[in-house]
Amino acid sequence: MSQEYILCLLLFGLFSLGVSVKGFYESSKKRNAYGEVILLTPLGIFVWGDAAIFGIFWFLAASISVLLLDVFLFPLIASLFVVVRSLGETIYWFNQQFSSITREQPSGHRFLYKYFHNDSVWFVYQILNQCLTVAGLVASLYFAHMWLGQF
Repeated sequence: MSQEYILCLLLFGLFSLGVSVKGFYESSKKRNAYGEVILLTPLGIFVWGDAAIFGIFWFLAASISVLLLDVFLFPLIASLFVVVRSLGETIYWFNQQFSSITREQPSGHRFLYKYFHNDSVWFVYQILNQCLTVAGLVASLYFAHMWLGQF
């Protein structure tokens, strides 16, 4: 494992720990657990409540990978996370589409609502997450193969 890779993982881990602290602060002190966090979406973090938990997850994933000096472990964990998170999101948006209870307004999703002007926003989210699931599965298979090949 190169020194640069180790440094990147350590920095990412520290960043993630900071995100978790901020998530706990926003959720508990400011009562803003559902406040959106657009910039953290690539980490599977959509709201501050997510940040509180997923920040710890990412910190541990990076730390364990560094401690074990395993170059393939972190990308394997990340790709498996994408699979699980995107499957959950697919189910969430599927349920939102067919629910008689409106938990979220389509107009509240500014970016997609510009192009899909009604509740079709929900199936677009489903499709996006299904694509992420497939990409995550393919990446997981690849990284699992590489990871297991080390032993």
